[in-house]
Amino acid sequence: MNFYNYDQDLRKLVVGVDTKIPLIDGSFVTAINFDNAATTPPFVSVLDKVYRFCPWYSSVHRGTGYKSQISSNLFDVSRKIILDFVNGDPNHDTVIYVKNTTEAINKLAYRLCRETKECVVLSTDMEHHSNDLPWRNKYKIDYVNIDSNGRLSLEDMEEKLQKYMGKVRLLTIAGASNVTGHINPIYRAAELAHKYNTKILVDGAQLVPHAKMDMRPVESPQHIDYLVFSAHKMYAPFGIGVLIGPRETFAYGEPDYSGGGTVKIVTHDFVDWDAPPEKEEAGTPNLIGIVALIEAIKTIKDVGMERIEAHERNLLKYAVTGLKGIGGIRLYGDCEENFSEKVAIIPFNVEGLHHETVAKILSYEAGIAVRNGCFCAQPYIQKLLKVNKDEIGAYMRDRSIPKPGMVRLSFGLYNTFGEIDRLIRALDYITRNKKAYDEKYKRINVRLNEDFLYTVSYNME
Repeated sequence: MNFYNYDQDLRKLVVGVDTKIPLIDGSFVTAINFDNAATTPPFVSVLDKVYRFCPWYSSVHRGTGYKSQISSNLFDVSRKIILDFVNGDPNHDTVIYVKNTTEAINKLAYRLCRETKECVVLSTDMEHHSNDLPWRNKYKIDYVNIDSNGRLSLEDMEEKLQKYMGKVRLLTIAGASNVTGHINPIYRAAELAHKYNTKILVDGAQLVPHAKMDMRPVESPQHIDYLVFSAHKMYAPFGIGVLIGPRETFAYGEPDYSGGGTVKIVTHDFVDWDAPPEKEEAGTPNLIGIVALIEAIKTIKDVGMERIEAHERNLLKYAVTGLKGIGGIRLYGDCEENFSEKVAIIPFNVEGLHHETVAKILSYEAGIAVRNGCFCAQPYIQKLLKVNKDEIGAYMRDRSIPKPGMVRLSFGLYNTFGEIDRLIRALDYITRNKKAYDEKYKRINVRLNEDFLYTVSYNME
């Protein structure tokens, strides 16, 4: 296969791929973004659709004007488009619009169980903080263990479901890890959850943009009861997220956030709440965000998820092969095989250099954006790095101690093999000059200096 000619047209779908940025020596290079797990740039089609829709933008469900009718109709139709994209059931499920995946999980955590003393939520050791912290102050929470490669233990999952004797109200797991890229066996997990009369939530933030998602029929043991994901990770960064789940979950009780659009009748003494999803969406909806998400879904479907998966998996294999050829690089998770069970995320460290230093060098001297740290998944990182409680305690007592973490590469459909070549060359040079770089970057602040930032700001105008 000629990697360099493979799917080059995918690159044309995304805004800003040829943007020039300054390096610390004053020269300019084409920026490389390998931080797509955090957020993605917009599709060209998304910006175009938003621009073309703006003249028709108006109030939703609050006016009889022609533009208001157009806006309201688009708003209503959008839910069906989203359910169709993930094979949800419009007769059973509702789509609730939120800002992002974090808000979606918090909303469900608020509404899941009214008798919290009897409710257990089973999370996992690999979750993003957004699928851990919202449950902690509301329910008893326990965690499914991971194996030595950082993958979920289905044996431990079933043992814990048995342990609580039917009290587990929800099993909540990542569709794919934002740290290792491991795709979890969500359908096997769903079978286990339903076997023990438990519902399952899949955090689809890292899975939905990169692999085909199917909620499966309601009557299937593999049915996904709840699904959440964010548009800003799928090339539509306009502040919208989605919570999909059974309409009955939200039919009773008060919403977590109330106001305009959430009621049928209100007096000073009485409130008659509207039906879901309306009562869960207080205030004026983010219609522009919805327009962006729907267009992103259309573009993804036009390209074909199979094509996207194949390209990103080839990028993953190519990058792993290149990284393994560099001495002094440590890869984490399952990077030996099972590429079909991963999205295109690679965590690593350079031996002898702090992860923050490596990320700074790549940015300042090669124009390559990566993520470093713990990626809002500190318990998972601690287990992968084998950080013990004493080490955590030492850091809590003395915050000047370098914080453990990793460097993360995460690819999108627009990334290229040539960009990976540039990364490999940069890392090879870094590993062969570790001592000099370590001394140099101890003298450079984490943030760019003001002149450097001004150069960037100036070129945006």
